[in-house]
This record gives sequence, C-alpha cells and structure tokens, in this order.
Amino acid sequence: MLKCLNVKISCMASRHLSRSIVLQSLYQWDFSGKNPKRLEGIVEKNIKEFGPGLKDETFIWQLINGIVSKLSDIDKVIEKAAPEWPIEQITIVDRNVLRIGLYELLYTDKKEVPPKVAMNEAIELAKTFGGESSGKFINGVLGTVYKELNE
Repeated sequence: MLKCLNVKISCMASRHLSRSIVLQSLYQWDFSGKNPKRLEGIVEKNIKEFGPGLKDETFIWQLINGIVSKLSDIDKVIEKAAPEWPIEQITIVDRNVLRIGLYELLYTDKKEVPPKVAMNEAIELAKTFGGESSGKFINGVLGTVYKELNE
C-alpha cells in the first residue's frame, strides 16, 4: 500500500511540476507575442531548466498542444466568465493559469483530471506565481465556468 501511495504522490508531484513548466512556457510565449514557431524551443528550454529529473514529458506536451489548439475557444470562455476583465488586461500569469485550468476543466478526461483537481492545481499555480489576489481571481473564474458546466 505504501509503495502504491508513493507512486501516486510522485505522479502528482510530477504533474504539478509539469503544469509549472507549462505555465512558465506559456508566459514566455505570450509575453513575446505568441509566435507559434518559438513555442517548442521555449518549452524545451524550460523542461531542461526546471524539470531536469522529470521522467516523462508527455503531460507537458499534451497540455501545451491542447491549450494552443483551443486557445481562441478558451479565451472566449475567459471573456464570458470575467466580462469586466478584457483578456489583454488580465495579467499574463493569471491569463495563462486560466488557460491551463480551463483546458483541463473543459477538454481533458475527467477520470484522469477530475474538475476539482484541475481547479485546485490552477489556484495553487496562481498563488505561487501570481499576485496577491490571483488565487481568488482564478477561483472565481473557474468556479463560474464549473457551475455553468453543471447546470
């Protein structure tokens, strides 16, 4: 049982690190003008710099590719859920935390990433990398979307 628990904790820590790398990569990419040709290099550099012991990069690439492929749809959801905050006025960190959280909430297998996990992970990223009120803002936007999904 303990061995199984250790594997699960290791997997969770690995996924959290992967999400952090995705956030850092999306931040750089967004900050530098979202040039699609630069994204792969940014991600590879960040994996080397921040995830040297990471055994599997698959989750990082699934998130990056999924988020980029659904970017305009995700941004529309953000604009609808936070109408008083135009997408370009949301801080780059918060905007990209929302993109990660919403991608996982809306487009991933719920058995693999339950909605509450997607939301909690996004809130933790916001608290770690964002400003003082980032966690509350992310929680509010994701909570609004989650409620709409369940109605």
